[in-house]
Amino acid sequence: MDKILVCKNLKKSYKDTPAIDGLDLEIEKGKVVGLLGPNGSGKSTLLKLIIGLLKKDDGEILIAGDTPSHKTKAKISYLPDSYYLFDNIKVSEAIDMYEDFYKDFDRQKCESLIQLLKIPTDKSTKDLSKGLRERLLISLTLARNAEIYILDEPVDGVDSVAMQAVINIIIDNMGKGKTFIITTHQISDLENLFEDVVFLNKGKVLIHKDANEIRQENNLGLSDYYKEVFGIL
Repeated sequence: MDKILVCKNLKKSYKDTPAIDGLDLEIEKGKVVGLLGPNGSGKSTLLKLIIGLLKKDDGEILIAGDTPSHKTKAKISYLPDSYYLFDNIKVSEAIDMYEDFYKDFDRQKCESLIQLLKIPTDKSTKDLSKGLRERLLISLTLARNAEIYILDEPVDGVDSVAMQAVINIIIDNMGKGKTFIITTHQISDLENLFEDVVFLNKGKVLIHKDANEIRQENNLGLSDYYKEVFGIL
């Protein structure tokens, strides 16, 4: 299989504290991957290094054979774990902005999601509730026809309708060459989607394995296996 992501001896520190510490990782194209670990394990830092929002201290990152750049950013649709849109624009203007900026943006798909998730397009983003803001970001992110979707806590704080929309879009794209890298603390909600799982701890890959192998070998779901690995009662 083609490797969509390769990290070799990747390092990133904040001051003198390593966040990513000699990490090695390869992800196959077209996989749905759960990137899991406790707080402070390096998940968000790794995602930002892949996207190019942070610069590595050492090591190598390759996305579809290229180092992080404007070229690779165009291949990635990123949902951060915090809200980032301007507060003084209408929802309809946010859609326009994405359509202007991203060549792979599917406006019809976005509008269908926004209608499904009951987001009022005539309201300013500052007047939306936190839940509606999360729904808007999900709609904008998943409406792109990207090669890689990086979703940082996509179901954190969203209701069951938005969660199901995320799940349905991932299912619809499985087997179509799209790669999803997903972090979540709500493993039980998404674990049936994961084809591979990567457990991070202290900036290193602790486990990288096929999700079905984990289930069969341990007779446990991924959520319970995660608790066992990290000693969570």
